Amino acid sequence: MIEVRDIYKTYGDIEAVRGVDFTVHAGEIFGFLGPNGAGKTTMINILCTLIKPTSGFASLAGHNVVTDAEKVRSSIGIVFQDPSLDERLTAHENLEFHGMIYGVPKVDRRGRISNVLKMVELWDRRNDIVKTFSGGMKRRLEIARGLMHNPRVLFLDEPTLGLDPQTRNRIWEYIRDLRQRENITIFLTTHYMDEAENCDRIAIIDNGKIISLDTPAKLKSMVGGDVITLSTSDNKVAIEEIKKSHSIEALEQDSKIVLEVPDGEGFLAKLVHSISVSIDSISLRRPTLDDVFLKLTGRKMREETMGALDSFKAHVRRRR
Repeated sequence: MIEVRDIYKTYGDIEAVRGVDFTVHAGEIFGFLGPNGAGKTTMINILCTLIKPTSGFASLAGHNVVTDAEKVRSSIGIVFQDPSLDERLTAHENLEFHGMIYGVPKVDRRGRISNVLKMVELWDRRNDIVKTFSGGMKRRLEIARGLMHNPRVLFLDEPTLGLDPQTRNRIWEYIRDLRQRENITIFLTTHYMDEAENCDRIAIIDNGKIISLDTPAKLKSMVGGDVITLSTSDNKVAIEEIKKSHSIEALEQDSKIVLEVPDGEGFLAKLVHSISVSIDSISLRRPTLDDVFLKLTGRKMREETMGALDSFKAHVRRRR
């Protein structure tokens, strides 16, 4: 459904995307996982024909995103990271307007509006002004709007950003149901590790490059077993002793020591006895995608860090 080959996008001296390659299969939930400023939004904007790549090739549903932009646009639905609803209109009016813009015949619009509003459980609020909606309701309405013209691919750019955990889980219920009900391909960007687990495959992107791409299970298998986290009175000494006694390379992250072992429960006693400094805390868990990112980059996901390109975009928005 989507093919990307050697895509680059530069803004002056800033390389937002650097030689990206991937494919997305029809009917797949495909995730772009990475910190702010990694190039996720830039890549989604290229695929949606909002910006042109500096070089490389990309196609969607067999249409070149540069030379066949109009055909690409008719094949996609988009839920932007920033709110884009007209809050002065009702839910029904927002969808009616969107359907008109996309050329959905009037005879079909009424039924389509009914279907998508019921799908996201907003039918009872169809005649209410959007300004009165909660953040989660607005997100659900944006998803409904993106489906109005029966797109082949739905793009979700940070679909649950800023929502509470309960609302985030509910949005994901809609997304999973949507893929089944509409037989649609879903391409999303996120920096939430837990929601990336819902994807069939994930491309981890950092500093404009894809550093790994696979299923969530296979990505987590890269970590190599269980994850032990501990803090001691002297982490530097403890790391050296772990390396000497067990030939394991441990990392220090946020004042804690992190290491991977095949059998965490069996290893804990050996670990405790091999460290001469006092242990303040210790925990054992199964690997997460955050551990994968840490293994690949040597650091945790920078959820709060804004990259140079994001900083520039935020400045532009403020000037507007």
